[in-house]
Amino acid sequence: MSQNTLYPVVMAGGSGSRLWPLSRVLYPKQFLCLKGELTMLQTTVSRLNGVLCESPVVICNEQHRFIVAEQLRQLNKLTENIILEPAGRNTAPAIALAALAAQRSSPDCDPLMLVLAADHVIQQEDTFREAVRAAIPYAESGKLVTFGIVPDMPETGYGYIRRGEVTPGEGDNIAFDVAQFVEKPNLETAQAYVGSGEYYWNSGMFLFRAGRYLEELQKYRPDILTACEKAMATVDPDLDFIRVDEQSFLACPEESVDYAVMERTADAVVVPMDAGWSDVGSWSSLWEISAQTPEGNVHHGDVISHKTENSYVYAESGLVTTVGVKDLVVVQTKDAVLIADRNAVQDVKKIVEQIKAEGRHEHHIHREVYRPWGKYDSIDEGERYQVKRITVKPGEGLSVQMHHHRAEHWVVVAGTAKVTIDDVVTLLGENESIYIPLGATHCLENPGKIPLDLIEVRSGSYLEEDDIVRFEDRYGRV
Repeated sequence: MSQNTLYPVVMAGGSGSRLWPLSRVLYPKQFLCLKGELTMLQTTVSRLNGVLCESPVVICNEQHRFIVAEQLRQLNKLTENIILEPAGRNTAPAIALAALAAQRSSPDCDPLMLVLAADHVIQQEDTFREAVRAAIPYAESGKLVTFGIVPDMPETGYGYIRRGEVTPGEGDNIAFDVAQFVEKPNLETAQAYVGSGEYYWNSGMFLFRAGRYLEELQKYRPDILTACEKAMATVDPDLDFIRVDEQSFLACPEESVDYAVMERTADAVVVPMDAGWSDVGSWSSLWEISAQTPEGNVHHGDVISHKTENSYVYAESGLVTTVGVKDLVVVQTKDAVLIADRNAVQDVKKIVEQIKAEGRHEHHIHREVYRPWGKYDSIDEGERYQVKRITVKPGEGLSVQMHHHRAEHWVVVAGTAKVTIDDVVTLLGENESIYIPLGATHCLENPGKIPLDLIEVRSGSYLEEDDIVRFEDRYGRV
């Protein structure tokens, strides 16, 4: 890595509960296709095309590791570049892990780190790249750069940055000393901020040298740095993942980079960015940045609207219709439906809190679940039975396993299945089936060139996913 090459770091944690029911704990918004054909994570990575940089490092929760790996693989950006957090500890520790990893990979220089969030929308990507290039000289000189979004309205859902004096730079590059970070304001205060021309939205994007960040973290939060150094001291490489020491990281305090470093350092500067930025923090903000019909509607999926105005309607599976309504958000998934006033969608998180409090699962997981080998969709269930549609990608396979409480019956719908039961191998084609008795050691593989689709019927006294004993697994889950 050269002295001036960027080391992009994409933070892909968070649950995005305000975008429920699409966003779930095990499949949050950064992994969804909300605008365009790519997911938000993939869009963030692709946004770096045209910027001289290394392959991005993605920091995510361990339970999302296979989702991240698959989405990077689809972009040909999977290069053993996923750092796994055993638990979320906010942005200051996450960036510290990435900074330590950057120094380890580039021992002969102090690499530049471009820190991005995986769940932002930036509509003018050329402007984004220009702002990054403009910020590089400041970061090279030892400044800690944050990107301030030029506000186009008095937004109360964002924090703000007040600029100070102009920071000397090269050529036409413009940056300002950071005079103050301020919390989310009320409407009157936000109007004053925007009217003054001295305030920017706090984007949560940064550029600085890895060593400078660690120096400032040592100065202001040495406890965080010590915990992260211990966590990185015994890194365990695992396929495309970097696993840090769990106990050391769990002992790390939870803190944001703003509170830990940026609000305290004397070397913070802000580079303005006017690039159509949004953190897509609610359904209303997604409606605002999406292409609308002449009636002001945004449709996704199989939707028919009549006399409907200024509404966002999302259909995941099946026809959704609206008649004579306006200013609504309607989101239909396979297991939940949300109907909300578009001006009250900030309170969707209250629904998520109630679902969680009642011990339900709709906040946690979708009916359709992705695995490293493919996915499954829970079609039906009742007392002592479950029915799932399983899709296995070509060349992939499930672990060698057994179950204590259930038997299974597999019916092949499409493709070819290689089934091993107690060392007996059987090849199944379309419309063929096989029975796996309770307690039998078995595995399923797709040896073909097309996806394998099959119907699985489970029967028994206990049918949950944790009734599994793995003996062998190509994905390191044993």
